[in-house]
Amino acid sequence: MSPIELTNKWAHKRMASFDTRRRMILVDTSVIADVLTRDAEWFQWSSQQIESWGDKGPVCYNEIVFAELAVKFDTQKELEHRLSAFTHLPIPLNAAFQAGKAFEKYRRAGGKKARPLPDFFIGAHAYVAHLPLPLLTRDVRRLRTFFPSVRLVTP
Repeated sequence: MSPIELTNKWAHKRMASFDTRRRMILVDTSVIADVLTRDAEWFQWSSQQIESWGDKGPVCYNEIVFAELAVKFDTQKELEHRLSAFTHLPIPLNAAFQAGKAFEKYRRAGGKKARPLPDFFIGAHAYVAHLPLPLLTRDVRRLRTFFPSVRLVTP
Protein backbone atom coordinates (compact mmCIF):
# COMPACT_ATOMS: atom_id res chain seq x y z
CA MET A 1 0.00 0.00 0.00
CA SER A 2 1.42 3.40 -0.94
CA PRO A 3 1.91 6.18 1.66
CA ILE A 4 -0.85 8.15 -0.08
CA GLU A 5 -3.21 5.18 0.18
CA LEU A 6 -2.31 4.83 3.85
CA THR A 7 -2.91 8.55 4.35
CA ASN A 8 -6.34 8.23 2.70
CA LYS A 9 -7.11 5.14 4.77
CA TRP A 10 -6.44 7.07 7.97
CA ALA A 11 -8.30 10.20 6.83
CA HIS A 12 -11.74 8.81 7.69
CA LYS A 13 -10.53 8.11 11.22
CA ARG A 14 -9.52 11.74 11.68
CA MET A 15 -13.10 12.92 11.28
CA ALA A 16 -14.07 11.23 14.55
CA SER A 17 -10.92 12.43 16.26
CA PHE A 18 -12.50 15.29 18.14
CA ASP A 19 -14.39 13.02 20.54
CA THR A 20 -12.49 13.81 23.75
CA ARG A 21 -13.06 10.29 25.12
CA ARG A 22 -10.83 8.89 22.40
CA ARG A 23 -7.10 8.34 23.02
CA MET A 24 -4.69 10.85 21.44
CA ILE A 25 -1.01 10.29 20.61
CA LEU A 26 1.78 12.62 19.48
CA VAL A 27 3.90 11.15 16.68
CA ASP A 28 7.60 11.93 16.36
CA THR A 29 9.18 12.88 13.05
CA SER A 30 11.01 9.57 12.64
CA VAL A 31 7.80 7.54 12.61
CA ILE A 32 5.98 9.74 10.08
CA ALA A 33 9.11 9.87 7.91
CA ASP A 34 9.27 6.05 7.95
CA VAL A 35 5.83 5.94 6.36
CA LEU A 36 6.29 8.82 3.94
CA THR A 37 9.60 7.44 2.63
CA ARG A 38 8.58 3.77 2.89
CA ASP A 39 11.70 3.13 4.95
CA ALA A 40 12.88 -0.44 4.26
CA GLU A 41 13.51 -1.23 7.91
CA TRP A 42 10.78 0.73 9.73
CA PHE A 43 7.83 1.24 7.33
CA GLN A 44 5.86 -1.78 8.53
CA TRP A 45 6.23 -1.10 12.26
CA SER A 46 5.56 2.64 11.91
CA SER A 47 2.54 2.28 9.63
CA GLN A 48 1.03 -0.42 11.88
CA GLN A 49 1.48 1.78 14.95
CA ILE A 50 -0.09 4.81 13.27
CA GLU A 51 -3.03 2.74 12.04
CA SER A 52 -3.54 1.11 15.43
CA TRP A 53 -3.44 4.42 17.30
CA GLY A 54 -5.68 5.97 14.65
CA ASP A 55 -8.34 3.46 15.68
CA LYS A 56 -8.14 4.80 19.24
CA GLY A 57 -8.17 8.54 18.53
CA PRO A 58 -6.31 11.48 17.01
CA VAL A 59 -2.81 10.84 15.70
CA CYS A 60 -1.05 14.18 16.10
CA TYR A 61 1.99 16.12 14.96
CA ASN A 62 3.28 19.54 15.97
CA GLU A 63 5.17 22.42 14.37
CA ILE A 64 8.57 20.87 15.10
CA VAL A 65 7.63 17.65 13.32
CA PHE A 66 6.26 19.73 10.44
CA ALA A 67 9.54 21.68 10.19
CA GLU A 68 11.66 18.53 10.27
CA LEU A 69 9.56 16.91 7.53
CA ALA A 70 9.61 20.07 5.38
CA VAL A 71 13.11 19.28 4.12
CA LYS A 72 11.65 16.34 2.16
CA PHE A 73 9.02 18.41 0.28
CA ASP A 74 9.11 21.12 -2.36
CA THR A 75 6.03 22.98 -1.13
CA GLN A 76 4.17 23.52 2.11
CA LYS A 77 0.93 22.52 0.40
CA GLU A 78 2.41 19.14 -0.56
CA LEU A 79 3.47 18.47 3.04
CA GLU A 80 0.11 19.59 4.40
CA HIS A 81 -1.60 17.21 1.98
CA ARG A 82 0.59 14.30 3.06
CA LEU A 83 -0.20 15.05 6.71
CA SER A 84 -3.93 15.52 6.12
CA ALA A 85 -4.81 12.29 7.95
CA PHE A 86 -3.03 13.55 11.06
CA THR A 87 -4.20 16.21 13.50
CA HIS A 88 -2.07 19.30 14.07
CA LEU A 89 -1.61 19.86 17.80
CA PRO A 90 -0.03 23.28 18.47
CA ILE A 91 2.84 23.47 20.94
CA PRO A 92 1.81 25.40 24.06
CA LEU A 93 4.15 28.05 25.43
CA ASN A 94 4.83 26.05 28.61
CA ALA A 95 6.16 23.20 26.41
CA ALA A 96 8.68 25.59 24.87
CA PHE A 97 9.75 26.60 28.37
CA GLN A 98 10.15 22.95 29.44
CA ALA A 99 12.15 22.27 26.26
CA GLY A 100 14.52 25.05 27.30
CA LYS A 101 14.85 23.61 30.81
CA ALA A 102 15.60 20.15 29.39
CA PHE A 103 18.20 21.71 27.11
CA GLU A 104 19.77 23.40 30.14
CA LYS A 105 20.11 19.98 31.84
CA TYR A 106 21.56 18.55 28.63
CA ARG A 107 24.23 21.27 28.51
CA ARG A 108 25.08 20.83 32.20
CA ALA A 109 25.55 17.11 31.52
CA GLY A 110 28.13 17.92 28.83
CA GLY A 111 25.90 18.18 25.76
CA LYS A 112 27.64 20.00 22.90
CA LYS A 113 24.74 21.39 20.86
CA ALA A 114 24.37 25.17 21.06
CA ARG A 115 20.58 25.31 20.60
CA PRO A 116 17.69 23.15 21.86
CA LEU A 117 17.18 20.05 19.74
CA PRO A 118 13.84 19.13 18.13
CA ASP A 119 13.53 16.13 20.47
CA PHE A 120 13.37 18.53 23.42
CA PHE A 121 10.38 20.39 21.97
CA ILE A 122 8.55 17.21 20.97
CA GLY A 123 9.21 15.54 24.34
CA ALA A 124 8.21 18.67 26.25
CA HIS A 125 4.99 18.87 24.25
CA ALA A 126 4.00 15.37 25.38
CA TYR A 127 5.17 16.18 28.92
CA VAL A 128 2.98 19.25 29.46
CA ALA A 129 -0.20 17.89 27.84
CA HIS A 130 -3.27 18.09 30.07
CA LEU A 131 -4.21 14.52 29.27
CA PRO A 132 -1.59 11.83 29.40
CA LEU A 133 -0.16 12.21 25.90
CA PRO A 134 1.93 9.25 24.80
CA LEU A 135 4.65 9.80 22.23
CA LEU A 136 5.15 7.40 19.32
CA THR A 137 8.87 7.47 18.52
CA ARG A 138 11.98 5.52 17.60
CA ASP A 139 14.28 8.15 19.15
CA VAL A 140 14.32 7.05 22.75
CA ARG A 141 17.59 8.08 24.42
CA ARG A 142 17.11 11.83 24.98
CA LEU A 143 13.39 11.52 25.56
CA ARG A 144 13.76 8.96 28.36
CA THR A 145 16.59 10.96 29.89
CA PHE A 146 14.93 14.37 29.95
CA PHE A 147 11.21 13.46 30.06
CA PRO A 148 11.10 10.21 32.06
CA SER A 149 7.39 10.55 32.93
CA VAL A 150 6.29 10.65 29.27
CA ARG A 151 4.89 7.34 28.05
CA LEU A 152 6.96 6.38 25.02
CA VAL A 153 5.60 3.95 22.47
CA THR A 154 8.68 2.44 20.89
CA PRO A 155 9.78 -0.62 18.92
